[in-house]
Amino acid sequence: MHIRKDDIVEIITGDDAGIARNRSTGRVLKILPEENKVLVEGVNRVYRHMKPNRRNAQGGRLSKEMPISLSNVLLFCSTCRRGVRIGKRYGADGGKERFCKKCGNSLGVLSKARPTYANKQA
Repeated sequence: MHIRKDDIVEIITGDDAGIARNRSTGRVLKILPEENKVLVEGVNRVYRHMKPNRRNAQGGRLSKEMPISLSNVLLFCSTCRRGVRIGKRYGADGGKERFCKKCGNSLGVLSKARPTYANKQA
């Protein structure tokens, strides 16, 4: 998976995508790999109508986020200021990292430094 928890993502399709440059972004709350879906903060909100009961004395409408398909989001690059495609490469110290395909900026470390991969760079 190219997206992880607490990443900032941009929604590219669907009801919450927005128009052209005003696409919506949000923080990833949860990844559902078996369903190939992701839960994004403030995106795809639905209402759950609850009856009053002992635990929820008042009842009413509760708003919550629902998962969206992983193919509908792109990782947000702070340098490019938009959602971008990403690649994976080995850094100078041998650690694996994600990078922006547009500007080459590092988007986070995937694994710790391993000296055996220190000389290999993509």
